[in-house]
Amino acid sequence: MNKQEFLQRLRSGLTGLPQEDIEDRVSFYDELIDDKMEEGVSEEEAVRQIGPVDDVISQIISDTPLTKLVREKVKPKRSLQAWEIVLLILGAPIWLSLLIALISVILSVYIVLWSVIISLWTVMAVLAVSAVMCIVGTVVIAASGNGMTAIMALGTGMLCAGMAIFMFFGSLAATKGVIWLTKRFALWIKSLFVGKEGQHEQNS
Repeated sequence: MNKQEFLQRLRSGLTGLPQEDIEDRVSFYDELIDDKMEEGVSEEEAVRQIGPVDDVISQIISDTPLTKLVREKVKPKRSLQAWEIVLLILGAPIWLSLLIALISVILSVYIVLWSVIISLWTVMAVLAVSAVMCIVGTVVIAASGNGMTAIMALGTGMLCAGMAIFMFFGSLAATKGVIWLTKRFALWIKSLFVGKEGQHEQNS
């Protein structure tokens, strides 16, 4: 892929962003490719070093605030006529209620997911504290001369410690999974506002 093809796909993929943002990004990568070419690499190699254009587009969309995308999307391309304004006002109770319901469902799912994560870390912390308490108790019980009880306390402490370690790695993996899922969902939401016009142009 040469520079012109890269920049064209980049511009098309960013359709939906404010025009000044698109121009800034295109200019940035235009200069970046030129700088690499001045260092002695070929045009195709300079483009290859930047990475796949789809990854670049995804990163730009991910870094762009959702509010900016929404504001650009809802900004009217022309002045609304009187009948369109009337329809928007009359339909507000319906579409506004649906929008609030959708946002409520998304927030509920998000809160439930993080509640599970917090619960996992809480269980891990309780097991870790229990392991420490059992080990401390083992020393106290052994000092009192009750050997069998001390062994039981030590065994319980080791069991709690093992479960705490297991829960730590499980909680860490679950936390990373929820963070990854959150980022992917946010990127999907943003992609609904970006690139549609550019894709239509490419397909036509």
